[in-house]
Amino acid sequence: MKKCIIYISLGLLLTVSACTKLDENIYSQVTADNFFNNKQEVMAAVLRPFTHARAWATMQDRHGYWRLQELTADQQAWPQKGRHGYDGAQWIRQHYHQWTIVDRAIEEPWELIYWGIGFCNNTIADLEKVDFTAIGMTDADKASIIAETKVVSAWHYLKLLDLYGNIPIVTTVGEPANPPTTPRAEVFAFVEKELKDNVDLLPKLSAPLVGRVSQAAGYAMLAELYINAEIWSGTSRWDDCIAACDKIISGETGGLNGAPELDPDILTPFSVTNHLSKENLFQIAFDYRASGDAPGYPAVFWHYRQRQIYNAERDGNNEWVTTPNAYDAYKNNDLRKQEWFLMGVQKKHPDLRNSPEDSIVLGTEEYSGKPLEFVNNIRRNSEGESGEGGMTRGEENSGARFNKYRPGTVNDEDYLGNDFVVYRLTEIYFFKAEALMRKNGGAATQEAVDLINACKQRAFTAADWPAEAYTTSTLTLDELLAERGREFFAEGKRRSDMIRFGTFLTASWWDHQPSNDPKWLLFPIPQKQLVINPALKQNPGYE
Repeated sequence: MKKCIIYISLGLLLTVSACTKLDENIYSQVTADNFFNNKQEVMAAVLRPFTHARAWATMQDRHGYWRLQELTADQQAWPQKGRHGYDGAQWIRQHYHQWTIVDRAIEEPWELIYWGIGFCNNTIADLEKVDFTAIGMTDADKASIIAETKVVSAWHYLKLLDLYGNIPIVTTVGEPANPPTTPRAEVFAFVEKELKDNVDLLPKLSAPLVGRVSQAAGYAMLAELYINAEIWSGTSRWDDCIAACDKIISGETGGLNGAPELDPDILTPFSVTNHLSKENLFQIAFDYRASGDAPGYPAVFWHYRQRQIYNAERDGNNEWVTTPNAYDAYKNNDLRKQEWFLMGVQKKHPDLRNSPEDSIVLGTEEYSGKPLEFVNNIRRNSEGESGEGGMTRGEENSGARFNKYRPGTVNDEDYLGNDFVVYRLTEIYFFKAEALMRKNGGAATQEAVDLINACKQRAFTAADWPAEAYTTSTLTLDELLAERGREFFAEGKRRSDMIRFGTFLTASWWDHQPSNDPKWLLFPIPQKQLVINPALKQNPGYE
């Protein structure tokens, strides 16, 4: 199978609890002394944080990092649609920046990410005791595997640093019992050190490492850390960001299929065979045919009858929709608008049409028995409503629908095989361009323009491109943020981008008005964590 390394049997792998005090309880009598007898057993432990990351880092139908990054920003919404989707108003609170310290949407990302850190700490502690030469491996293997696990742990901390800012750092299983809050700048320094100490011990990216952490992934993490350094640590690190980007762009850190390159089209990085993409640097692997584990985007984005559009075997929960302003941010001749969204009357896959009259997908709720037509508004059109609508005014067909990841048909060999892309070369180009511009007082340099144009050009036909290319005068920081929004739609980047560009609190979009209060730049420490661990301190504004 294409990604079989990810699906090594976890068999007797030590079970680590999702304990909210950050200590790990072992529920098996199997110990490191008698478990690790061969490479397969070692890799089962190493890979566990990666499979767990599906729960918090990817498009899953549960509360995680990706969900908070998108639903609190200006491109995605989960509105109530008639009798569906109110869910205690939690999505409404996220949209309007009104979340609370007891919201499950705030609690679960903390729990899931620290759970992943627990897997990493447990693996490191166990493997450090293992004599690798006695199980047919080498000391070099041991150093590389432990370095990989430390980098994966640092990635978890990087995301906690982004969401919560001031957090406890735990590197030893169960110690201390009540880890204290560490200030955000110190967490930044810890993440930086863990990455720098270990990244060059990792293997270079190559096809067998799909779904795992390599030098390319490690330097992408450093680039993300440094582009956000002014926000996260109080000190800008533009030159360090550029240096990390250059490592990747030069090919020094490897690539999935030869040297890393931008894919020539806008669909390959997200396809069911995106493990072959030359652009992708780190992805969370999914192989439905091999494992039965499918990516979560159908549940999140698809309509109740969307299986008919693709000839798939499942429908969606009709949850997320594109905000009208986000869809309107694309020009009509932008291929991303045409390819990454579903809009208008939806047709069945040709294999499911019994006759020309049977080609249209039909609605099930407000438009039951009528053509399902996605519209660029979120309001009660069936009741004659006009205007901007609102978060409680949606219908089953509200909003453009996400079509960036596509499943193939149920009969395809690689059906639902899309890996979730964490980092791709396009983002490294954008990071470097932004750092160059910020070093230059916000003005674009020619190198910055060339980097962004190389990415954007794929979104336009050859005939349209001359009129769409940026120049040093048209590529402003505001325009760079807008282009980031268009390019990285639904990739889990938007909240951090808006914070870095200063618009998260001050911008208006669709029916959202500026929230203004700086407390919303961080999420609160969940109330249940404060009760369990008296050494934690609440973030400012949530006391």
